[in-house]
Amino acid sequence: MNSVKAPGSPVTILAVANQKGGVAKTTSVASIGAALAERGQSVLLVDLDPQACLTFSLGIDPEDLDLSVHHVLTKGTDPSEVIIATEDGVDLLPATIELARAEADLLTRTGREHVLRTVMEDLAAAGTHYDWVILDCPPSLGVLTVAALTAAQGVLIPLQCETLSHRGVGQLLDTVHDVRRFTNRDLAVWGVLPTLYDGRTNHARAVLDTISETYDLEVIEPPIPKTIKFAEAPAAGRSILATSRTSKGAQAYREVAGALISRAAR
Repeated sequence: MNSVKAPGSPVTILAVANQKGGVAKTTSVASIGAALAERGQSVLLVDLDPQACLTFSLGIDPEDLDLSVHHVLTKGTDPSEVIIATEDGVDLLPATIELARAEADLLTRTGREHVLRTVMEDLAAAGTHYDWVILDCPPSLGVLTVAALTAAQGVLIPLQCETLSHRGVGQLLDTVHDVRRFTNRDLAVWGVLPTLYDGRTNHARAVLDTISETYDLEVIEPPIPKTIKFAEAPAAGRSILATSRTSKGAQAYREVAGALISRAAR
């Protein structure tokens, strides 16, 4: 398990959220995590999606797991009993389909919005220190996403560079506004991460410009190019940084990781 960080040093907790599916959200979490690990950062990825795509894409079969993030959030299981070290150099708090029940289980709980923040605090109190915790939010604006936004310092919004792909951004920003008001006044929107970008078209660039102007959001550069290499990586149970190290996609995520490290230092 990663435990490189000096006790007392601040951890950066970043939620990666977009309730619209198909925007390379999970790919981005796995790839950014691996890129940060390449730079010597200690990283914990948290899979909050009941589909468990992040868990699967890092080479772990959810059906083989007895314990998952579901048990941590709803049963009070010690997260250190559930965290798994992966071949990509990051630790993972994995998900299984059981997580689909967590929304219902948490709905009636007092302080449900703070359940993930409490888990992060418990980890730190137990002496497990990370430079980064990246939360892979489910494709919805339900209890788990709100809990992730409540635990995080920042939120990164992956966005496909196509017309209408940004229609849900306003809803997500409304949720961010509510979280700031009620549960986490320090939450900051770090920006939009353009994904599935086809640089050959003027259209893709125009969509980016529209996003920046409409929502006054920073665009994290460089855009992540559309490539078949991303589809091949999850089947291998590794991130693209391992399966196609020199590809444009892998290099783009390395540059994004550098940009995020700079952003965290502000």
